Amino acid sequence: MSELHRLVDEACAEHEEWLIASRAWLHAHPELSNREEQTAAYVAAQLRELGLDEVRTGISGHGVVGVLRGGLPGERVIALRADMDALPVEGADGVGPVSHACGHDCHVATVLTTARVLAGVRDKLPGTVVFFFQPAEEGAPIGEIAGAKAMLDAGALDGVEPTMVFAMHVVYLPKGVIGYHVGNQFAAACAVDVTIRGVQTHGAAPWLGVDPMPAAAQVILGASQLYRQVPAASPVAVSIGHVEDVGRCNIIGASVTLSGTMRSSRQEDMPALKAGFERLAEHSAAAYGCTAELDYHFEIPAVRNEQAWFDAARPTLERAVGAERVVPVEPVMGSDDMAELVSAYGGLYLTYGVQDTRMDGDRVLPVEGGRGLAPNHHPAFYADDASLLDNVRVHAHVAVDHLLGDLDARVPR
Repeated sequence: MSELHRLVDEACAEHEEWLIASRAWLHAHPELSNREEQTAAYVAAQLRELGLDEVRTGISGHGVVGVLRGGLPGERVIALRADMDALPVEGADGVGPVSHACGHDCHVATVLTTARVLAGVRDKLPGTVVFFFQPAEEGAPIGEIAGAKAMLDAGALDGVEPTMVFAMHVVYLPKGVIGYHVGNQFAAACAVDVTIRGVQTHGAAPWLGVDPMPAAAQVILGASQLYRQVPAASPVAVSIGHVEDVGRCNIIGASVTLSGTMRSSRQEDMPALKAGFERLAEHSAAAYGCTAELDYHFEIPAVRNEQAWFDAARPTLERAVGAERVVPVEPVMGSDDMAELVSAYGGLYLTYGVQDTRMDGDRVLPVEGGRGLAPNHHPAFYADDASLLDNVRVHAHVAVDHLLGDLDARVPR
């Protein structure tokens, strides 16, 4: 381990108390997608306190970018990304009706602490570190722009285009374990709204109108069978998570709107999945004398980790947490618009364990006597504060190694 790595490790340890306090503040102040006003202000204030070269705010709403230029010459630029939004979930710990049930408070605290660590050794860094704080990873309200792509379109990285991007998502893996998958680790996804239109009437006289409810029910049932239209080796998922009807107990409403998510483990299967869903919605509606309108939004490509990038990063990851804690995991049907950054610039998106669990082959099981296994988006989701310091070490070591040229998988030009 070099002297610079030793200094980084010492700084990480010195900032552990700050890391935990920062995460506690963020956990107590959750904000929904595109509503991260307090969070963005907090992030910007912490970055300014460090004396960074630039702190850009108000990017596509509440996006924040901090730029740290090292004291030594270097052409490499690494971007460390954290998403900031919370979920409309009543947390089991009493935080609600909005809570950080996906762990984004951990991401923000980790990258902020990494900024503190790297700012302390900036005179020894060749190149530039960008701290990329993103709103609305979970998806913006309908009609609003959001997320990583919106920040890129707004010029968030103009003048500091990365040569690598890096981030990790906290999950229910054992504490301190890094989970990786070469290939598509996260699925391609989009949100979809289906509006089934009929004719409103009194509930006592359905023959005088056209009831959209039976058609909506058929769409919900049929969505669960769409996987049969895609090869079994390439998982897909279509889930309807919200139903909104304009009627009441004695009114058959004029329309029913279904809101859901579509996921495809392979990007190339998404067009066929959409076509199947459109056919299902339109034919189900027609069978009951209704019409169907579909609207897709917040479309996200799959997160793909290339073999070359993982091979380049593996020595760094193993130095940071130990070789035994860098483990392969199966791809998941979750999605993340970190895909926009990885596909544009190259880099990695990995998972990081924060719970009282253990590995049993490729299964994750709760540890006896621990806090259990609680997946992301569950009211009981939790992250052990003691596990977060190594997350900071990983981010800092990856940044240093990329700037030094020891971690780079770009195709030579």
